[in-house]
Amino acid sequence: MSSKTNNKEESSQTTSVSQQLARQLEAAAESDEEEISVNASALSLGIRAQKKLLSKLSSKSVAKIFIDETSGRILDNLHKLARNYSEHELKLIDEFRNRFHSLAKSIITLYEVDFKFDRSVLTRMCQECQELTHKIISKHLTQKSHTRIDYVFNYVSNIEFLEYSFNPNSTINRAIIKEIIADMHTLMDSGFL
Repeated sequence: MSSKTNNKEESSQTTSVSQQLARQLEAAAESDEEEISVNASALSLGIRAQKKLLSKLSSKSVAKIFIDETSGRILDNLHKLARNYSEHELKLIDEFRNRFHSLAKSIITLYEVDFKFDRSVLTRMCQECQELTHKIISKHLTQKSHTRIDYVFNYVSNIEFLEYSFNPNSTINRAIIKEIIADMHTLMDSGFL
């Protein structure tokens, strides 16, 4: 009799938590609609949405609704297998991270020390990062994704774009680069870059 009572209590608690979560998500969605202004940037909108969703889904009681302990262990072990299987890709990711970090440091140095930029060095560093990106995603994404990656890297490593961006006589570009450098410093200090 007590096991039936416990099951009923757990079931009602789960239902209660589910209903509470649903109400909170609905309320959050409604309040988000009211808060969104016409001039909101895509970045701030994305960050707000992520914060709202994560704050609603971060408690253990919510996680227990979706995944029981046994299923959680299965997913953890599957993750270990996948991680071991993709060790080569993880090494490529580390290599990319190091090369991209070097590229970022070079850009910072160009700005802060007022070096005349060596277009061939920056272009080569971008191309190395581009090649590593293609190696990392080769088994996971479509040719369309490869094409998009090429577009981005080819655009930012274009010599005319680099000359335009690092033109020492352009006060507007210099101000934009200054903001980029400040953000790069922040990312480096926090270990993200």
